[in-house]
Amino acid sequence: MDQIKIGKFIADCRKEKKITQMQLAEKLGITDKAVSKWERGIALPDSSIMLKLCEILGITVNDLLSGEVVSMDNYNKELENNLIEMVRQKEEADKRLLSLEIVLGIIAVLPLIAAAIITGIVHMEEWKAALLIILSLLPLLIATPFAIKIEQKAGYYECKKCGHRHVPQYSSVFGAMHMGRTRYMKCPNCGKWSWQKKVLRKEK
Repeated sequence: MDQIKIGKFIADCRKEKKITQMQLAEKLGITDKAVSKWERGIALPDSSIMLKLCEILGITVNDLLSGEVVSMDNYNKELENNLIEMVRQKEEADKRLLSLEIVLGIIAVLPLIAAAIITGIVHMEEWKAALLIILSLLPLLIATPFAIKIEQKAGYYECKKCGHRHVPQYSSVFGAMHMGRTRYMKCPNCGKWSWQKKVLRKEK
Protein backbone atom coordinates (compact mmCIF):
# COMPACT_ATOMS: atom_id res chain seq x y z
CA MET A 1 0.00 0.00 0.00
CA ASP A 2 1.22 3.47 -0.90
CA GLN A 3 1.04 5.52 2.32
CA ILE A 4 1.76 8.80 0.51
CA LYS A 5 -1.10 8.16 -1.93
CA ILE A 6 -3.45 7.14 0.87
CA GLY A 7 -2.49 10.24 2.88
CA LYS A 8 -3.20 12.57 -0.04
CA PHE A 9 -6.51 10.80 -0.64
CA ILE A 10 -7.54 11.28 3.01
CA ALA A 11 -6.61 14.97 2.80
CA ASP A 12 -8.56 15.45 -0.45
CA CYS A 13 -11.66 13.69 0.92
CA ARG A 14 -11.47 15.69 4.15
CA LYS A 15 -11.26 18.98 2.24
CA GLU A 16 -14.18 17.96 0.01
CA LYS A 17 -16.24 17.49 3.16
CA LYS A 18 -15.01 20.91 4.36
CA ILE A 19 -13.64 19.40 7.58
CA THR A 20 -10.45 20.58 9.27
CA GLN A 21 -7.87 18.17 10.65
CA MET A 22 -8.93 19.20 14.16
CA GLN A 23 -12.62 18.55 13.44
CA LEU A 24 -11.85 15.14 11.92
CA ALA A 25 -9.68 14.27 14.90
CA GLU A 26 -12.46 15.24 17.34
CA LYS A 27 -14.99 13.07 15.48
CA LEU A 28 -12.60 10.11 15.74
CA GLY A 29 -11.51 10.78 19.32
CA ILE A 30 -7.85 11.20 18.40
CA THR A 31 -5.37 14.08 18.08
CA ASP A 32 -5.00 16.28 15.03
CA LYS A 33 -1.33 15.24 14.99
CA ALA A 34 -2.42 11.71 14.12
CA VAL A 35 -4.51 13.01 11.20
CA SER A 36 -1.55 15.10 10.07
CA LYS A 37 0.66 12.00 10.08
CA TRP A 38 -1.83 10.14 7.88
CA GLU A 39 -2.06 12.96 5.39
CA ARG A 40 1.74 13.26 5.18
CA GLY A 41 2.05 9.54 4.54
CA ILE A 42 3.96 8.89 7.77
CA ALA A 43 1.39 6.48 9.25
CA LEU A 44 -1.83 4.68 8.38
CA PRO A 45 -5.10 4.93 10.34
CA ASP A 46 -5.51 2.25 12.99
CA SER A 47 -7.85 -0.58 11.99
CA SER A 48 -10.07 0.19 15.00
CA ILE A 49 -11.14 3.56 13.54
CA MET A 50 -10.97 2.82 9.80
CA LEU A 51 -14.71 2.17 9.45
CA LYS A 52 -15.65 5.38 11.27
CA LEU A 53 -13.11 7.38 9.24
CA CYS A 54 -14.53 6.01 5.99
CA GLU A 55 -18.08 6.77 7.13
CA ILE A 56 -17.13 10.39 7.86
CA LEU A 57 -15.31 10.80 4.55
CA GLY A 58 -18.02 8.99 2.55
CA ILE A 59 -15.71 6.30 1.15
CA THR A 60 -15.20 2.55 1.53
CA VAL A 61 -12.32 0.86 3.32
CA ASN A 62 -11.25 -0.48 -0.07
CA ASP A 63 -11.12 3.09 -1.41
CA LEU A 64 -9.07 4.15 1.60
CA LEU A 65 -6.51 1.37 1.27
CA SER A 66 -6.28 1.92 -2.49
CA GLY A 67 -5.80 5.67 -2.09
CA GLU A 68 -8.56 6.39 -4.61
CA VAL A 69 -12.22 5.72 -5.31
CA VAL A 70 -12.26 2.21 -6.76
CA SER A 71 -14.53 1.56 -9.72
CA MET A 72 -16.90 -1.41 -9.50
CA ASP A 73 -15.04 -3.09 -12.39
CA ASN A 74 -11.81 -3.24 -10.34
CA TYR A 75 -13.40 -3.47 -6.89
CA ASN A 76 -12.86 -7.17 -6.18
CA LYS A 77 -9.33 -7.18 -7.60
CA GLU A 78 -8.31 -4.13 -5.53
CA LEU A 79 -9.95 -5.59 -2.43
CA GLU A 80 -7.99 -8.82 -2.83
CA ASN A 81 -4.73 -6.92 -3.37
CA ASN A 82 -5.36 -4.74 -0.32
CA LEU A 83 -6.15 -7.74 1.89
CA ILE A 84 -3.00 -9.55 0.72
CA GLU A 85 -0.92 -6.44 1.40
CA MET A 86 -2.42 -6.02 4.88
CA VAL A 87 -1.57 -9.65 5.72
CA ARG A 88 1.97 -9.17 4.40
CA GLN A 89 2.47 -6.02 6.46
CA LYS A 90 1.21 -7.77 9.62
CA GLU A 91 3.62 -10.65 9.04
CA GLU A 92 6.52 -8.22 8.61
CA ALA A 93 5.50 -6.33 11.76
CA ASP A 94 5.24 -9.61 13.71
CA LYS A 95 8.72 -10.65 12.53
CA ARG A 96 10.13 -7.35 13.78
CA LEU A 97 8.36 -7.78 17.13
CA LEU A 98 9.70 -11.31 17.59
CA SER A 99 13.22 -10.07 16.75
CA LEU A 100 12.74 -7.30 19.33
CA GLU A 101 11.75 -9.94 21.88
CA ILE A 102 15.09 -11.73 21.34
CA VAL A 103 17.04 -8.48 21.71
CA LEU A 104 15.07 -7.61 24.85
CA GLY A 105 15.80 -11.02 26.33
CA ILE A 106 19.54 -10.75 25.63
CA ILE A 107 19.76 -7.26 27.13
CA ALA A 108 17.83 -8.39 30.22
CA VAL A 109 20.04 -11.45 30.81
CA LEU A 110 23.40 -9.69 30.33
CA PRO A 111 23.43 -8.03 33.80
CA LEU A 112 22.76 -11.40 35.43
CA ILE A 113 25.65 -13.04 33.53
CA ALA A 114 27.93 -10.12 34.41
CA ALA A 115 26.96 -10.35 38.09
CA ALA A 116 27.62 -14.11 38.14
CA ILE A 117 31.08 -13.57 36.61
CA ILE A 118 31.92 -10.72 39.02
CA THR A 119 30.85 -12.66 42.13
CA GLY A 120 32.89 -15.63 40.90
CA ILE A 121 36.06 -13.61 40.32
CA VAL A 122 35.94 -10.80 42.89
CA HIS A 123 36.09 -11.73 46.57
CA MET A 124 33.25 -10.00 48.45
CA GLU A 125 31.03 -10.50 51.45
CA GLU A 126 28.09 -12.86 50.93
CA TRP A 127 25.46 -10.18 51.47
CA LYS A 128 27.10 -7.97 48.84
CA ALA A 129 27.22 -10.83 46.36
CA ALA A 130 23.56 -11.64 47.06
CA LEU A 131 22.59 -7.98 46.64
CA LEU A 132 24.47 -7.79 43.34
CA ILE A 133 22.66 -10.89 42.02
CA ILE A 134 19.27 -9.55 43.15
CA LEU A 135 19.90 -6.18 41.46
CA SER A 136 21.03 -7.93 38.27
CA LEU A 137 17.69 -9.79 38.20
CA LEU A 138 15.67 -6.56 38.07
CA PRO A 139 16.09 -5.94 34.29
CA LEU A 140 14.96 -9.54 33.64
CA LEU A 141 11.92 -9.15 35.91
CA ILE A 142 10.99 -5.87 34.22
CA ALA A 143 11.53 -7.17 30.67
CA THR A 144 9.68 -10.49 31.09
CA PRO A 145 6.07 -9.12 31.00
CA PHE A 146 6.90 -7.08 27.88
CA ALA A 147 8.51 -10.09 26.19
CA ILE A 148 5.48 -12.26 26.99
CA LYS A 149 3.16 -9.56 25.60
CA ILE A 150 5.12 -9.60 22.35
CA GLU A 151 5.00 -13.41 22.36
CA GLN A 152 1.22 -13.28 22.77
CA LYS A 153 0.44 -10.63 20.16
CA ALA A 154 2.93 -11.38 17.37
CA GLY A 155 1.69 -14.09 15.02
CA TYR A 156 -0.46 -17.04 16.11
CA TYR A 157 -0.26 -20.31 18.01
CA GLU A 158 -1.16 -23.51 16.14
CA CYS A 159 -2.96 -26.33 17.96
CA LYS A 160 -1.18 -29.65 17.40
CA LYS A 161 -4.48 -31.54 17.69
CA CYS A 162 -6.78 -29.71 15.24
CA GLY A 163 -4.46 -27.24 13.46
CA HIS A 164 -6.48 -24.20 14.59
CA ARG A 165 -4.42 -20.98 14.70
CA HIS A 166 -5.28 -18.34 17.28
CA VAL A 167 -4.07 -15.46 19.45
CA PRO A 168 -4.37 -16.62 23.08
CA GLN A 169 -5.10 -14.52 26.14
CA TYR A 170 -2.09 -12.98 27.90
CA SER A 171 -2.77 -15.04 31.02
CA SER A 172 -2.70 -18.27 28.98
CA VAL A 173 0.72 -17.43 27.54
CA PHE A 174 2.08 -16.16 30.86
CA GLY A 175 1.16 -19.30 32.77
CA ALA A 176 2.02 -21.84 30.07
CA MET A 177 4.95 -24.25 30.16
CA HIS A 178 7.15 -23.54 27.18
CA MET A 179 10.15 -24.64 25.15
CA GLY A 180 11.33 -21.65 23.14
CA ARG A 181 8.24 -20.33 21.36
CA THR A 182 6.23 -23.53 21.71
CA ARG A 183 3.79 -23.46 24.64
CA TYR A 184 1.54 -26.03 26.28
CA MET A 185 -1.95 -24.52 26.11
CA LYS A 186 -5.63 -25.35 25.69
CA CYS A 187 -7.02 -24.82 22.18
CA PRO A 188 -10.10 -22.54 22.08
CA ASN A 189 -11.37 -24.49 19.05
CA CYS A 190 -11.16 -28.17 20.06
CA GLY A 191 -10.65 -27.67 23.81
CA LYS A 192 -7.67 -30.03 23.93
CA TRP A 193 -4.27 -29.38 25.50
CA SER A 194 -1.17 -29.63 23.32
CA TRP A 195 2.23 -28.11 22.62
CA GLN A 196 1.30 -25.23 20.32
CA LYS A 197 3.98 -23.74 18.10
CA LYS A 198 4.30 -20.10 17.08
CA VAL A 199 3.48 -19.33 13.43
CA LEU A 200 3.21 -16.03 11.56
CA ARG A 201 0.29 -16.78 9.21
CA LYS A 202 -3.37 -17.02 10.22
CA GLU A 203 -4.05 -19.68 7.60
CA LYS A 204 -1.86 -22.57 6.47
